[in-house]
Amino acid sequence: MATTAHTTHSAHRIAPCGSHHPRVLQGTRRARAATSLAAFSSQGCLKSSAHSAVPNSWRRRYGGGSESLSQCSKRQRAVDTTTTTTTTNYEGVPTVTDLSGLGAVENQVGMTYRSLDALPTRKEVLAAIPAHCFKKNTAKSLLYAFTSTALTAACGVLGYLFIPLQAAYWPAWVAYAIVTGTVATGAWVVAHECGHGAFSDNRRLQDAVGYALHSALLVPYFSWQRSHAIHHANTNHLEEGETHVPAVAGDPKGDGGLIAKSKIGELPWTVLNSIIVLLFGWPAYLIAGASGGPVRGATNHFWPWAGEQGRHSLFPGGWKKKVLMSDVGVFAVIGLLAYWAYAAGSIMPALALYVGPYLVTNAWLVGYTWLQHTDVDIAQYTGSDWNWVRGAFLTVDRPYGPVFDFLHHRIGSTHVAHHVDHTIPHYNAVEATEALKKAFPHLYMYDPTPVHQALFRVASKCIAVKPSGKGGQYVFTDQPLAA
Repeated sequence: MATTAHTTHSAHRIAPCGSHHPRVLQGTRRARAATSLAAFSSQGCLKSSAHSAVPNSWRRRYGGGSESLSQCSKRQRAVDTTTTTTTTNYEGVPTVTDLSGLGAVENQVGMTYRSLDALPTRKEVLAAIPAHCFKKNTAKSLLYAFTSTALTAACGVLGYLFIPLQAAYWPAWVAYAIVTGTVATGAWVVAHECGHGAFSDNRRLQDAVGYALHSALLVPYFSWQRSHAIHHANTNHLEEGETHVPAVAGDPKGDGGLIAKSKIGELPWTVLNSIIVLLFGWPAYLIAGASGGPVRGATNHFWPWAGEQGRHSLFPGGWKKKVLMSDVGVFAVIGLLAYWAYAAGSIMPALALYVGPYLVTNAWLVGYTWLQHTDVDIAQYTGSDWNWVRGAFLTVDRPYGPVFDFLHHRIGSTHVAHHVDHTIPHYNAVEATEALKKAFPHLYMYDPTPVHQALFRVASKCIAVKPSGKGGQYVFTDQPLAA
């Protein structure tokens, strides 16, 4: 039984305007649902209460500020209020819950969602980014493309030369797959940038590079370019979004996951869910539209006549021809792999040198996308409650560290800026991110939770969404709905 005691909290710190001190508490992600924009001073700084009885190793920063967190589902938020109630939750962890934020919506572990009701216009958001951040440097882009491709090829050559193709060396081949697939993800990201028009002002060169790199990784370039553009245009729209659109509790798909977890337990479910999503999620999406927008039905990135063919068609008009052009590249690579196996007299060289890294690259790209728009405190919206600005700021940057940021061109640590405008080249994204932090500290999201722990949280807790009771907002749950 929860114990309750009313207390009064003074502000922990008031952030100096423009402060980026790592211990300043400027804004919170989950607490902002109970915090009105009036809580910001005329300089844009937030006064926050603090509940500090949590490990320093868990910090979540917003717009340059930070706040303490306790581990995984035990994390709670202090909110901007002078009257709060301190309780002990079902796990025995002290929490602080807002009593004055009328209309606040709590998630499955008692944390409130930030308010996204008073938003800037799209024009105002874009104006906050320096104009030179949008400029593309073709030579620089080509250098990054060459670097990623050369590193990937080098890994392949080293594997071919130094790892015997024998069963006794399978641990070495697993390590090879992890390393090479991780490096090859950089080439995937370069092709992704081509598809967004962020690589070069020379459209033919841009598409040629993107087509070649994506085809080599069995990605239908133009098909994905179109579906990914829809993802950007409808981020976290529960009906019209594209990729990682969550199931709804009460529907067969949503209830299936919720019931499965309740039967097998959290850890087995989390492991199983992670394997299914990371290993099979990408081909399932390309072939059957898994996790795509419900309004589009069962789409197929290789056959443009699958799925909805009306207003919500994934590949309308001339895009059908582009899908078939994409098929040519992918099937040409498959043909080369088949010829390689034939010439070698065995499929094993292709499996060891290509397929293993390919699966790791797929896991990286699915993991990135999963964590960029999904967490226990990130809501989904429908109807008129969704808009572009709200969707763009339902994106979260995460700490992948200098090695992965170098290899993957900061795709996971500057993704908010990428969703604000996807034509910003990755080498300008850090500056664009800093500009957004400064202009919109109450909207920009950065989660310093170690990525593997964030992945565990998302895989275990973000199973389906349910109506929050606040308009068209839906929030994640990991428990079956009460009958």
